[in-house]
Amino acid sequence: MIRQAYSAAYLCLFLTMTGMLALFILYPQPLLQASMQGLDIWWEVLFPALFPFLVISELMLGFGIVHFFGTLLDPLMRPLFRVPGLGGFVLAMGFASGYPVGSRLTAQLREQQLISRTEGERLISFTTTSDPIFLIGAVSVGFFHQAEIAVVLALAHYSAALLVGLLYRFYGTNENKVRRANSCRNDHAQIQPPRPIPDDTPPSGSLLREAFMAMHRSRIIQNKPVGTLLRESIQSAVQLVMVIGGLVVFFSVLIACLEIVQILDRLYDILAVLFAFIALPVSFSVPIVSGLFEVTLGAKHAGNLAGTESLKLASATAALLLSWGGLSVHAQVASLINRTDMRMRPFIAARLIHGLLAFVLVLLLWPFTPHLEHVLLPVWSPDAQSAFAVSFTSSLQVIRLFLFLLLGLLLLSWLMHHIRRIVHLLRPPTSR
Repeated sequence: MIRQAYSAAYLCLFLTMTGMLALFILYPQPLLQASMQGLDIWWEVLFPALFPFLVISELMLGFGIVHFFGTLLDPLMRPLFRVPGLGGFVLAMGFASGYPVGSRLTAQLREQQLISRTEGERLISFTTTSDPIFLIGAVSVGFFHQAEIAVVLALAHYSAALLVGLLYRFYGTNENKVRRANSCRNDHAQIQPPRPIPDDTPPSGSLLREAFMAMHRSRIIQNKPVGTLLRESIQSAVQLVMVIGGLVVFFSVLIACLEIVQILDRLYDILAVLFAFIALPVSFSVPIVSGLFEVTLGAKHAGNLAGTESLKLASATAALLLSWGGLSVHAQVASLINRTDMRMRPFIAARLIHGLLAFVLVLLLWPFTPHLEHVLLPVWSPDAQSAFAVSFTSSLQVIRLFLFLLLGLLLLSWLMHHIRRIVHLLRPPTSR
């Protein structure tokens, strides 16, 4: 049965590649233009946004800084999301820099046996999000020309991601909880993850000292010079960014091929019939089908509908597409986790849940939009939209946001650690 499924998949892939090659011969101009558009998106948006963070994350892993923060964040991440404290660093980095950085870090932690397969699948489910620069600068200001919806989109998108993380804490409860990453063991010495603290033991008062010890042990085991770490970090980041760029160009050409053979038109018609049956505007079939493949194209079509259809419904559709991510992002994630034993099915299910939750949250938060826009919106300048995603200033904005998120997570973890200590001290001696 499995062999037949693989054979059917390879047959579909062969037919798709053959069809695309034939269309390249018959329609070279529009497909070349589509490939150039994908290349522009990669060079002007993705490369400057992703490359610095990929290098920084590699260096922080090499220096053991991730293990330092992982120990400090363990009191927060384990009770809430049932993942090690290392997931807190991935959460902050994923929220600040967008997909697929969270997936990349999760795959690295799994390869180094710092998390189990189930923990990795939990972690990747809620750390794969859009970055604030794209959500606010490109979607809200660029596509919708409505800066006031930025806060609602951001709150719905990131709150829905956290809700997915809380839901996925129950994922894999029937699997062996003490099983670690033995399936991908290699001949090299592995770094031990921060030791989880059992619920029935008193929390240690020297959490900071344990964090420094974890960083020191990681640095000793790595035992690489600074120059070697920097070279390997840049090489790894460049390789990943090139893969992402290739996937973006491929899906741009694929969408153009589907438009040429009018497959997208047929999908529009099918979805329009469904929308008419459930009393939704049929025009929203265009952004839904486009966003199924590529999130940027879908969000742009949703923004085009904001002037003719309900702005609330168009914004909710954009939130759904941003949370879904598109098959292009899914392919990027698949390319990152293919060297691990993590599976794509839990990830795709999480994207569906994330999209539906974000859609509903936008509708619920919409009445409060006039009050929310004055809270966070002045931080982001709509006048800088043209250079928002391509300048070095945008990278500095994201770095500041990452540090803010990390500091907030550390504060919450510190509070939970000390609350747990107080609760333990207040227990009767017989119940300890």
